[in-house]
Amino acid sequence: METDDVSVREQLFHNRVRETIICVLLFTCLYILCYLILTHFRKTAEFVTGKLKLWLCTFTLSVAVCAVLLLPISILSNEVLLTFPQSYYMQWLNGSLIHGLWNLVFLFSNLSLVFLMPFAYFFTESEGFAGSKKGVMARVYEAVVLLLLLALLVLGIVWVASALLHDNMARESLYDLYEYYLPYLYSGISLFGVMLLLLCTPFGLSRMFSVTGSLLVKPRLLENVEETLSCTSFEEASLSRKLNCASTSCWVKLNMEAMKREYQTARSKRIALEMRRKASPWQRNLGYPLAMLLLLALTVMCVLMVCFNVLELLFDETAMPRGMEDPRLGKTSFSMFGSLGAAVQVVLILYLMVSSVVGFYSSPLFTSLLPRAQDTNLTQIIGNCVSLLVLSSALPVFSRTLGITRFDLLGDFGRYNWLGNFYIVFLYNMLFAGLTSASLIKTVTWAVQRELIRAFGLHRLPLTVSRSTIPFRLLLASGLSKIQ
Repeated sequence: METDDVSVREQLFHNRVRETIICVLLFTCLYILCYLILTHFRKTAEFVTGKLKLWLCTFTLSVAVCAVLLLPISILSNEVLLTFPQSYYMQWLNGSLIHGLWNLVFLFSNLSLVFLMPFAYFFTESEGFAGSKKGVMARVYEAVVLLLLLALLVLGIVWVASALLHDNMARESLYDLYEYYLPYLYSGISLFGVMLLLLCTPFGLSRMFSVTGSLLVKPRLLENVEETLSCTSFEEASLSRKLNCASTSCWVKLNMEAMKREYQTARSKRIALEMRRKASPWQRNLGYPLAMLLLLALTVMCVLMVCFNVLELLFDETAMPRGMEDPRLGKTSFSMFGSLGAAVQVVLILYLMVSSVVGFYSSPLFTSLLPRAQDTNLTQIIGNCVSLLVLSSALPVFSRTLGITRFDLLGDFGRYNWLGNFYIVFLYNMLFAGLTSASLIKTVTWAVQRELIRAFGLHRLPLTVSRSTIPFRLLLASGLSKIQ
């Protein structure tokens, strides 16, 4: 018996070591990738003075990427174990590893949101207490004090909220910080992230068509590349002359920084247009329609799955999102269509995340956060990292609530207080389906109107003429004259 116990303990120890090595390797690769991304966007002048803050932002962005990959990795791992149940090379892939990944992402998300990012922001804005010796340590002391005050303020607000909603829980939470305060706090943060996804994702789904269209080469019927390239070249030449005039004459007062940014934008646009002009007929006539059809198919599938989930919520209790302790990977597929359905689920989850990011940066409230290459200060980088972490950490709950996947939430992700409320989940699904449908209908109608105006040549009308008041007979007459 003792020999069996020793062998079991050794096996558990080896499994833990193997899982730790895999997690460290995965996080190291993501950390290097995120560091390269941030160094591409941050200002060069702030690299020397902001190394610590850049490392903290890189850590936070790495956790955000891990949160995005949680569900795809879990779903694909289950399908791999179903396909190769007795494979020797797949023994490292098990439920304990996946469960550990979920717990680590939850822990590091809390750590980044509650401590690391506030400390990075306070350290950026701090100068040291009055009368103290100026230096790095003085700024660190001030940042730590502000962080402690913020933590006390947030914990007080959470305690008051829990006292208003659950009086017994509030009393017990005074004695058990980990069991009641932190899950309750992160439940509120996740609810905020899920509501932010509800606002950004439908808008992003409608914006994906225009964003993808701007990156691809359109057919000549929908776009005149020569005319656009000519206008961009004239704009670049005009900005170049203004910059030369401002640099040689002291009488001309211009905003040089803004002018340089506009010049760089015009130059980049001209280079992109020249590349698009050299595109092959296959890229021009086949790539754009296929991309639009793919986006339309993914968007329609998302809406249909949400509508199907609404019906399931009315008749099946298992459609409600819930948590589970043992993932039991390799037992059964989480999709009724097998491996193909699981692959579609992974694609839809990643598509929803990309759409939410597009919608977030396209909304008027967050447009100023949009990073620019070599021209993003550290305060903006901190804001971007926090925003992306809030969105990505809410993605597993968001996907499970909408019924995109049946993979139940692992670890502390399934302990959110509002997940068991039928009315919240049902109303959330209805709002998502309604907002997405309304955004798509508006986008399609505006796109059709814009292309009709462009095809009939009415976009050349003077700006004093309102195109919305153009009578239909004028549109018809213009089209008939073009045909004749």
